[in-house]
Amino acid sequence: MKTKMGFSNWVLIAGLLFLYVPMLILVIYSFNESRLVTVWAGFSSKWYLELFRDEQIIDAVWTSLKISFWSANMAVVLATMAAFVMTRLRKFRGKTAFSSMITAPLVMPDVITGLSLLLLFVAMANSVGWPADRGMLTIWIAHVTFCTAYATVVISSRLQEVDRSVEEAAMDLGSPPFKTFMLITLPAILPAIAAGWLLSFTLSLDDLVISSFVSGPGATTLPMVVFSSVRLGITPKINALATLIILAVSLAAFVSWWLLRRQEARRVALLKREMEDSEPLPLPERRIRTVLTVEEKKQRQELTVATD
Repeated sequence: MKTKMGFSNWVLIAGLLFLYVPMLILVIYSFNESRLVTVWAGFSSKWYLELFRDEQIIDAVWTSLKISFWSANMAVVLATMAAFVMTRLRKFRGKTAFSSMITAPLVMPDVITGLSLLLLFVAMANSVGWPADRGMLTIWIAHVTFCTAYATVVISSRLQEVDRSVEEAAMDLGSPPFKTFMLITLPAILPAIAAGWLLSFTLSLDDLVISSFVSGPGATTLPMVVFSSVRLGITPKINALATLIILAVSLAAFVSWWLLRRQEARRVALLKREMEDSEPLPLPERRIRTVLTVEEKKQRQELTVATD
């Protein structure tokens, strides 16, 4: 029976085309022979070779990856502590202000955040002499500042759903609070921590505005290089770079999907096996098994008497 396409289906298809057709065009034009981005002059892969020869872009990629990695690590640690304070501790003076300050970067414009951090670093350099120069360290501090807010929301939402009776039972049996957190609470919120880490890594890798305020001449991130190249005139090297990023993200998403599907298949198979083992036998099979059991007992008794 044929089903008619409804309005919602057409809207979904149009939205997907609007999102993915530009990416497909970008991938196609990354193999363009011409230096002009919008003029097709034949198939060529020379821009990928030019991309790997560009030391500025390669250095910017490594700088962005290092900053994003360490920013995500620190943001997850701070977010876990902040989420634990917000959800598990009793009300204390200033708890509302603490929660508001943690989540303020979520609604604060990037321009305001970048400008305030720039003024903070300049004031600290003039008063205490640190940081002397703006570079990777100042970018890392700025990224940790706004990534912590996003990770806190993710982790705190999961922490509120954890059953506290299991933790209380462990502490009643003599487990210290830190050991209870490491063995019970942490494994329960580990998926949220992983999600917060990935979100923080993506936000840090993609940031442009805040990095432009707090960076110095010795540290240039990948979004800053791409933005400057667009202002001066974009080349197919940027298309090649974007294609590689799309390929890496797609590969990571596919691997994650495959691992989750494999884990789900194992769980379903284990559940079916447990249900089959726990399922009662039919009445004829139970009778046969009972008769066999009685005969085995008689044989064992006869064997015991003969041995004696």
